Amino acid sequence: MNKPYKKKVSVSLDEDIITEIKELAENDDRSFSQYINLVLKEHLAKINNEDD
Repeated sequence: MNKPYKKKVSVSLDEDIITEIKELAENDDRSFSQYINLVLKEHLAKINNEDD
C-alpha cells in the first residue's frame, strides 16, 4: 500500500507554538512536519467524532 500523497504548504505559526511542537516532536522521535500532521489528524478525528 502506498503512503498518502503529501503536499507542501506554507503556514505562519506563533513562535511559542513552534517551540512547543519542536520539543514534542523531538521527544516523540518525529520530524516537526510529522508531528504537526499527527496533531492535526487527532484534532480532526476528535471534532468529527463530536458530530456523531
